[in-house]
Amino acid sequence: MKTKRVDGALFERMIRAGMHSLSVKERELNSMNVFPVADGDTGTNMLNTLRNGISCAHSTANLSEYLSMLSSGMLLGARGNSGVILSQIFKGIHLELIKLRAASVGEMRNAFIRGYKVAYESVLHPAEGTILTVCREGIERAVRQLRRIPDVETLLESYISNMELSLADTPNLLPVLREMGVVDSGGMGYICIIKGMLACLTGEELSEPLNQAAQTSVEAPGAYHVPDLSLFNESSRFEQGYCMEFILQRMNYAPYQQDFSERSFTDMLESLGNSIVTVFLDSKVKVHIHTLKPAPIVSYAQRFGEFLTFKLENMQLQHNEYMLEKHEHAPEETRELPLEHKQTEVSYSRPEPAFGVIAAVNGEGNAEIFKNLGCGEVINCSPTMNASSEDFVNALERLNAKHTVILPGNPNLLLASRQAAEISGREVTVLPSRTLPESYFALAMDVQDSDDIPRRIEAMREGISSIDTLLIATAAKSFEHRGVSYRMGDCVVIHGGEPVVTALTAEEAATRALELIDDIDDKESCILFRGADVPEANEALMEKAIRARYPLLECSFLYGGQAIYGWMIGLV
Repeated sequence: MKTKRVDGALFERMIRAGMHSLSVKERELNSMNVFPVADGDTGTNMLNTLRNGISCAHSTANLSEYLSMLSSGMLLGARGNSGVILSQIFKGIHLELIKLRAASVGEMRNAFIRGYKVAYESVLHPAEGTILTVCREGIERAVRQLRRIPDVETLLESYISNMELSLADTPNLLPVLREMGVVDSGGMGYICIIKGMLACLTGEELSEPLNQAAQTSVEAPGAYHVPDLSLFNESSRFEQGYCMEFILQRMNYAPYQQDFSERSFTDMLESLGNSIVTVFLDSKVKVHIHTLKPAPIVSYAQRFGEFLTFKLENMQLQHNEYMLEKHEHAPEETRELPLEHKQTEVSYSRPEPAFGVIAAVNGEGNAEIFKNLGCGEVINCSPTMNASSEDFVNALERLNAKHTVILPGNPNLLLASRQAAEISGREVTVLPSRTLPESYFALAMDVQDSDDIPRRIEAMREGISSIDTLLIATAAKSFEHRGVSYRMGDCVVIHGGEPVVTALTAEEAATRALELIDDIDDKESCILFRGADVPEANEALMEKAIRARYPLLECSFLYGGQAIYGWMIGLV
């Protein structure tokens, strides 16, 4: 029997099937956006975003309630541009169906329309030929073709077929796709999700069975570790406190109080604990806190609502277990005192600075460099510069500054950082640094002893605009770009987001790329961040090559330890 209405329980089954369909194509999607280096991660970003949403949503027949949890989880877990846009699509779907326990075919159609509109609005400069185009054209064409939509299956079939037509046309809209011989990976990933949702309704067998490992990753991310309860007994000291996490649903009727204040709620938490993270999403409050006294927090929270999720862990037990393991594995002469003889001082005070900076980097060396420059919070991302909106939200809460500047350091993190700024409700300025050297020079230009926040922000903005950046990596595949052929294994220089030079060695590639900088003769210095796979001895080779062509250019070397890019060069 064909589907006429979709409730929360059915939508959950559909979206889980969509997630599985996406997971089957994860590697293929990643490989499609290798341009020109191995940082393709669209499939992984979209999958992690969707997985986080599903893991945050519990089963319910109420469609609006399920979509609220799914959308909130996706917004917080969004990774990369593709993940953020995907989370915005489902935010739009939720907004359209926000009052419905179940949706009709027409209402589902309207939800897909609202989905692409919200996604477009979330992108500062939306580009055609991407997932945005695919989801927009797909539903618009489907609506024009179907004067009457008899069931959800027919709607999804038309939606998919029209999205596939749009996807095939993406290389004509984005020259870079045409040059690489691929279609847009984000659009293809979204189609995979909708195909999985349709397969759930039709009973069609998916390309691969959902194995136990995949089920576990959704139902309970990571295996649950059962602690050794004997390590905390009636004689143990209790100094570490509890780790408490919960999501509170505020209620809008008596006897629940309606005078809820985000500031008052946060102040209460600060008086009772530390390591506090609070996220306010509509009528829900997500909290993480370390505390010695959980009962007052529970009592206060229940004045305003009830818990959707709740977790409380004894950190003293965890600490004792960790210290025992450390003790057993340490050399005999360096073993520490027994656990019960150790004292740990816990401070629950949390200052609120007037100004702070958060930067996203990759590499332990770069993380240390930015900390030494005065960066209040450093997010050390994965090699492909992945960080979720929740990572930025958590950093904002830890920093707890009255005004915060975020330096994303990568185009993939612009949307996630902006979304985090919106979610947090704090005073945040996202300065759109697109490379790590741009973030570095922004920090270097910060007037840290000034109380004039607008002046500091403007100085950092000038730091970004004042430099040229060259990124040197090894080509992951052979390709052709704007009439120039690149071979797999060549050293390729990226400038302004485009590959501009290829050579057999990084030194040759760098010197040839420097010639393309319009005002290179006016540049006085360059700072070079060395990657994890580049030997230290190569610094002398690089300096010699640059000095031979530009003897007045002062070279400074820092070990960044980043992946993918062997060298990142900033020129001023």
